[in-house]
Amino acid sequence: MSMAALLATVVDTRALAETVVAAVASGIGITIVFAVAIFGAARFAELGREGRPAAALAYGALAVICGLAFAGAIVAGIIVMTSG
Repeated sequence: MSMAALLATVVDTRALAETVVAAVASGIGITIVFAVAIFGAARFAELGREGRPAAALAYGALAVICGLAFAGAIVAGIIVMTSG
């Protein structure tokens, strides 16, 4: 039996590829969510200093929503990793 055939029977390459794709997609997604949360917080502070409370409130809400989504994703990831 060749080494490639042995490796093919030991490693489920399809499951491995699905795991890699899911990890990359979730990593990029959660990074974007966190970046938007930082953007919202920065704009909230800037617009608050400029005396534009309505726009500041909108960006503050964006920051809070993205921050909660980020925290939820972290909790979901920990639950998935520890559940077995």
